Amino acid sequence: MSKVIAVLGAGTGLGVSVARRFGREGFRVALVARRKDRLDSLVARLADEGIEAAAFPADLSDPAGVPALVDAIRDHFGRIDVVEYGPIAGDVAFSPAAELDAAILEAYSRLLLLTPVEVFRAVLPEMTERGDGALLMTTGLTAMRPLPHLSGPGPAMSAARNYLYALNGELADKGVYAGTLTIGAMITGSEAAERVESSAGVEDEVLGAGIDFPVVHPDELAEHYWDMYTRRDRVEQAHPAALTPRADVA
Repeated sequence: MSKVIAVLGAGTGLGVSVARRFGREGFRVALVARRKDRLDSLVARLADEGIEAAAFPADLSDPAGVPALVDAIRDHFGRIDVVEYGPIAGDVAFSPAAELDAAILEAYSRLLLLTPVEVFRAVLPEMTERGDGALLMTTGLTAMRPLPHLSGPGPAMSAARNYLYALNGELADKGVYAGTLTIGAMITGSEAAERVESSAGVEDEVLGAGIDFPVVHPDELAEHYWDMYTRRDRVEQAHPAALTPRADVA
């Protein structure tokens, strides 16, 4: 039976590129996101390329829905071998740290920390039983490098990054890989890119903080994920590489 990758937060940018990259290697693909119409379109696009995929609409901001989601994917495909979790969409908004409150942090924590923890916990038993599997999570620039006026998602992603580092060490001798791809670039074709094109505010804030904010094609990022999955030689891949944490960054 061919392997299965579950792409959670699948969209027109990185999600479909990850699906395509793993699909070329014989993986079947479970696509998960809120909008069924967009998922169906991605399934059709992948089918045209000879990749078997299926849509699983779900609200990833609700950790309680994870068991039913994982069961649905297993019922359809029979197994889950890789999870890629990257649900950042165009409607994610930054805010100054001084303006954060518990409600804002709770919302981001549900999507970017609690749900991925529940997803990974749900699939770990079958992976450890097989002695093979991978847990991949996409995080953004502020998970690695806190920036003034660009808080909100960052604290939740930083916690998830901490969790993935710990998970990687605990699972290494069990044949299961855990890693994170930290992206400090605008992904062409993504919803976030469409948002920035309509309002340069976020990009201006990043540039104003002294950070190079390049544009990257999602296929290049998907190639990073494939390399991480096959080599399993680092916990984290940063793109661009210059994002590697510096001593002068808190």
